[in-house]
Amino acid sequence: MNFKKKEIEHIANLARLELSGEELDIYGKQLSDILGYIEQLQEVDTEGVEPTAQITGLENSWREDEARAWDDSERINAINQSPEVEEGQIKVGRVL
Repeated sequence: MNFKKKEIEHIANLARLELSGEELDIYGKQLSDILGYIEQLQEVDTEGVEPTAQITGLENSWREDEARAWDDSERINAINQSPEVEEGQIKVGRVL
């Protein structure tokens, strides 16, 4: 599938990309190649093939999230390694 320059500009705009004319040509060709490959994959007969999310057989390992009190030496060690400390506590950036 070949894209027109106007279509590539529209896609770039949707992705909030500012591309030069040369970049539009390069990325337009790459996008066409990618979609061509997807079309090729759609021709593969997958009848009877079970969908998979992963093939390694790995499973998540969960553990309880338990709070553990630190002794004074651990607390002092952590504070000493901190880039910024205020009133005996580690100062971190605001999390919004």
